[in-house]
Parts: sequence; C-alpha cells; structure tokens
Amino acid sequence: MRERDDMTFPFAEYMRRLSDLRQRMAERLMDAVIITDPENLMYLTDYQTTGYSFFQALVVPLEGEPFMITRMMEESNVIARTWVDLTRPYPDTGDAVQMLVESLREFGLSDKVLGYERNSYFFPAYHQDYIHTTFTDGRLMDCFGIVEEGRACKSDVELDIMRRSAKAAKAGMLAGIEAAQPGVTENEIAGEISLAMFKAGGEAPAVMPYVTSGPRSMIGHATWEGRTVQPGEHVFLEVGGCYRRYHTALMRTVICGEMNNAMYKAQQTMKFALKRVREELRPGLTVSDVDNLVRTIITDNDVDGKLITRSGYSIGIAFPPSWDEGYIISLKQGDSRVLQKGMTFHIIPWIWGVEGDKTCGISDTFYITENGCGSFFDDVEQDFVVKKVPPVKSVKKSEPKAPAKPVDKEAS
Repeated sequence: MRERDDMTFPFAEYMRRLSDLRQRMAERLMDAVIITDPENLMYLTDYQTTGYSFFQALVVPLEGEPFMITRMMEESNVIARTWVDLTRPYPDTGDAVQMLVESLREFGLSDKVLGYERNSYFFPAYHQDYIHTTFTDGRLMDCFGIVEEGRACKSDVELDIMRRSAKAAKAGMLAGIEAAQPGVTENEIAGEISLAMFKAGGEAPAVMPYVTSGPRSMIGHATWEGRTVQPGEHVFLEVGGCYRRYHTALMRTVICGEMNNAMYKAQQTMKFALKRVREELRPGLTVSDVDNLVRTIITDNDVDGKLITRSGYSIGIAFPPSWDEGYIISLKQGDSRVLQKGMTFHIIPWIWGVEGDKTCGISDTFYITENGCGSFFDDVEQDFVVKKVPPVKSVKKSEPKAPAKPVDKEAS
C-alpha cells in the first residue's frame, strides 16, 4: 500500500473502509473478495475512470496486499489516484478473466473461498461463466452487497464532500430556474444548468439534468430535446450535482404564466410531505415507515396526480447510468431495514399526472443525524417559481390610405 495525502479522503479513511470490509469477509468465512462494481472500487481505493465498461477488479484478501486487474490503459488511474501498489494489467489483445485467474494463482488464492459480486453490472454472465470453468480448485460465493453495507452510512468526511456536490446542484438549479421562460428551448435551459454547476466546482454527474416542459413532463426520465417552452406551460427540473463522484439532487418546478388551483394544491401537498419527512426522519424508523409517510400524503390529493415510483432512495457515489444508490436502499413498501445515522436519501414526493397531463416536483436530499435529519438544500426555495407572462399587446390597425391620384403626364 502507498500512503498518500492527495486522495479525496485521508488515507486513514480508506484503511477504515478496508478494515470494515475484511471484518465482514471474516464473518462470512471468505478468504478474499473480487470487487468489480465501479462505485465500490471508488469507495475502497479512490479509483475512477470513464472506461469502466472494460473489465476491472480489486481483489482484497483477508490477509495480505490487495491488487487490481485493469485494462493496461487504465493502470495509470490506479497509480495516479489510489493507494493500491500491486497491479496486473492486461492488453487490449489479452484476456481479462484469464489475467484474473492467473493472478489469483500467483497470490496463493486459487484454492480459497472467494466472494464475487454476482449482481454487478460490470461482471457480465459470460465472464462469470468463464471464471467458474477455470477456477476449479477453490470455491466461489456470491458476496454482492458486502461493500455496500459500508457505503449505506456516510462518514463525516463523506458528508462534507456531498455538501460540495450540493453547492454545484444548487447553482445549476438556480440557473435553470432563471433560464426557464417562454421562447427558450429546453436545450438552452440545460446548457445554463450545466455551465453553472461546473463553474461552481461540480464535476460530470452520472446523469445530466432532467429538463422537460409542458406535455413532455409526463415522459419518465426524459431529458431536453430542443422543444421551445410556450406561454402558460410549466418546466420540470431535476438536477444532480457531483463532486468526486458523490451526488446530491433536487427537483423544482417553474410556471411560465398563471398558477392554477390544481398546480397550487400539488405544490402544497409536496411541500407538506417534505416538511413531515424533515420532522420525522431519524434513526430507528424503517424504510417502510418513511415510504408510508410520503406515500400517504401524496396519494391523498384531489388533482388526479399519483406517486408512481418509490418515494426516495439512498444517494452518494455514482457513475453513469444513474446517480442513485437505490440498489443499496430504496424507500418502498415491505422493507423493514432500520435507518441509521449517516444514511443519505433523495426524497422525491413528486406528483405525476396533475390534471392528467402535467408532472411537477419538489424534492430534497437529507442526511440522518443522531436524533433527526438535516437537509443539503435548506436554502433553496421550494415554492414553484411563477413567471407571469406579459399579455400580448393588441396593435391598433390604421385606416387604409386612399390611393394616390394618377399623375397626368401630358398636363404637366
């Protein structure tokens, strides 16, 4: 291991995470684990790259030095970013899984009990089939979730990094609200959001902002498509800020005209849901408790809207294609897991289908404290921003002038 002071977190933080992981490994009688999930690699080592579609793995033995298998081009990221000292890169013409198997043999792990992340997006079935046919002297076990158990509760230094991502998200949202008006395209609004986020110190988020206007707000996970905002329409904005791969997110709504009664009721319902979450979210509640709280409030509306998704999800480290940690915890029915200090959630009491043709949202990212919770976006106004469109002035038509008399050229 290389002790260094230029990583996202102090070296001691990574050693704590590694020690906690090894404790969980010992409890599950594993001699080593093969970690392939990009977020988990980042969490354990500070390693990141946009080239994670190529096979990469961190092998953590119960005792001894961890080592990484990466594409040869990505080895520079291990050297430049992480504490990992041992690498076994493979060339583009090489075989990644064969390199993994040979390295396990090299480090005396070929006849041991190894855990691997069976549900990782980036350890596909054909790679798993390959390792099962070549790793014959030892035993393979599914250890999916063994790193995520540590990621669920953020440390104080992680929360500090998330505050920096929230700064970028706030800057982007305020710029998007400012830009949203009739005659402007969704692309232009998205451009202003992105510029503001990056100028505020934000980095490339796992998902670019969601910007939809008018009827397009009914399309799930739609982004900008060049549509021009029309007078009287609303604009739905969802922005996720990112710093060192840690994310925070929020939703807001802009109305370009008069706010009707249905949209006002939707606004008040969502604000009330967030208020109740802020009052009740604390250690000891279950996942289902929180979902019931939000879902009951949103369901009790008379504007024909629905909450058609989970009511929130864990948020933190993320790479594309998503900024959430919903695979760690999603706020939905039937989950009896108990909330703990340090958990962070994007709470989304949004309403789909107001009056049948409009979706609007107000959301917040919360962190759980010892006896309550805090918000990353306390200083961002929740009310819909109403931009009254000036009426089109009628132009008074002037009386047509009488045609000029023809000139008698002979008389002149």
